[in-house]
Amino acid sequence: MTTWTTRPEQPEDVAAVHAVHAAAFPTPAEADLVDALRTDAEAWIDGLSLVAQAPDGTLAAHALLTRCHVDGRPALALAPCATLPAYQRQGAGSAAIRAALEAARQRGESLVLVLGHADYYPRFGFEPASRWGIRAPFEVPDEAMMALVLDSDQPVPSGVIRYADAFGV
Repeated sequence: MTTWTTRPEQPEDVAAVHAVHAAAFPTPAEADLVDALRTDAEAWIDGLSLVAQAPDGTLAAHALLTRCHVDGRPALALAPCATLPAYQRQGAGSAAIRAALEAARQRGESLVLVLGHADYYPRFGFEPASRWGIRAPFEVPDEAMMALVLDSDQPVPSGVIRYADAFGV
């Protein structure tokens, strides 16, 4: 079993993070989205772009949390996430996501939203966002729009998600 080292993205990781997303997806859209989010001072939060490294130092996976809002209240969007094809299904992506969620907890964030596969994200504690009355600004299957409450002592807002401009929605 591979042991993944996770850490916050560093300036020298930018090209490698771009390459991970470019390799993991059929178009450069996700890689370009990460680059655009990186330049958005309202969306980007230092320390919430996490990478997973293989034992040889190869940057194998990336998970990004950026600022979004629900009913005007701050939340985080988990997107995009990617793993180099050679390291998929080996835990690199999960390690990066877990590290990102833990970094968010340590920062005092209370809510993370993700639009993704209903059979993948529940392993991290995500549940349908509709449970809290949270919905995407576009039509999506209920089971695909998920939320993770990081701080149950904070009230969970309900309403429509407002993503960073770079998402184009």
